[in-house]
Amino acid sequence: MISGFATSKGTKDFSTKFISENYNLFQNLHLSNVGIGTYLGEPDSQTDTLVKDAVKKSILSGVNVIDTAINYRAQKSERSIGLALSELISENSIKREQIFVCTKNGYVTNDGDIREDFMQYIMRELGKPGIVKEGDISSGYHCMTIPYLNDQLERSLKNLNLECIDLMYLHNAVEGNPQMSKLQFLDRLKKVFEFYESKRKEGKIRFYGLATWECFRANPDNPMFLSLEDVVKLAQEVGGPEHGFRFIQLPFNLHFDQALLLKNQTVNGSQNSILESAIELGIGVFTSVPLMQGRLLEWAKSKPVFSTSSPSVGLLQFIRSTPGVLAPLIGQKSSTHVDENLEVMKISAMEKSEFDEFVTKLVS
Repeated sequence: MISGFATSKGTKDFSTKFISENYNLFQNLHLSNVGIGTYLGEPDSQTDTLVKDAVKKSILSGVNVIDTAINYRAQKSERSIGLALSELISENSIKREQIFVCTKNGYVTNDGDIREDFMQYIMRELGKPGIVKEGDISSGYHCMTIPYLNDQLERSLKNLNLECIDLMYLHNAVEGNPQMSKLQFLDRLKKVFEFYESKRKEGKIRFYGLATWECFRANPDNPMFLSLEDVVKLAQEVGGPEHGFRFIQLPFNLHFDQALLLKNQTVNGSQNSILESAIELGIGVFTSVPLMQGRLLEWAKSKPVFSTSSPSVGLLQFIRSTPGVLAPLIGQKSSTHVDENLEVMKISAMEKSEFDEFVTKLVS
């Protein structure tokens, strides 16, 4: 198992090898303003190699934020990342302290390395040992009981070959449990935060957060809506001022623009967007689907504002320069796509004035 975790010195040392402006200082860590995501792909050995190589190339190009989830490719994305990190460390190309590794638990998953019917696997691995009981798993195949999350944390640590995970997200908790009332959800969330705080003390995770799809982009009258201020207050109640709830993840791109434009959150009585609220509350925001899985690339080609760069670089440049965003997480596997997307790490993010001018041109 690889010991250690991302540190201030380690991430700073890493950032000095590249363009320093492309790293955001948050929680005393120097985090690249582009991260690599590992969601898509078949759970096969060919994709294992593609993901491993993409992670290695991304890190060697200046990316030190790695994002995954235990259910991505049925645990195999975590294993590909673990192998990539192990190889880079053994080659003396990086140190563990330089890389910020994020994963997610919550969705029920099988194991892509075990050829077995999904439900048979769940019953054998989780049901018979009593890790999950009848009624624990929602209709959305989500489970946020402590025995299940503990089991999944241990599997993630093993998959990643790490003694400590830098950031553990609870994955789509609101979206995966539509049957829960808001009061039920917050009560369950409090228990999860208590569990995460205990794992911080054990040194198995450093921070925790919520990786979401809809709840932070919904209107307050939507049953899916979640108040970030309420969640932060809950974390403070559980963990005190030094609590570990410091990050969220949500979709943001030029189609899913609610994070920037929708004033759906309230902080200290003021109406804000989720990005504004996160800044106010000291929460770091990573964003998903920056290219809408490639569907925005053709659209971007038709916009003059993107004419000075490739569409992917232009779209990533917009997102990573948006105030309140720590980094977009770009899913990439093929060597060609990795090379094209990581051209953005060779230029600096936009300053506030440049970003405002860019937005003006975009909407004109």
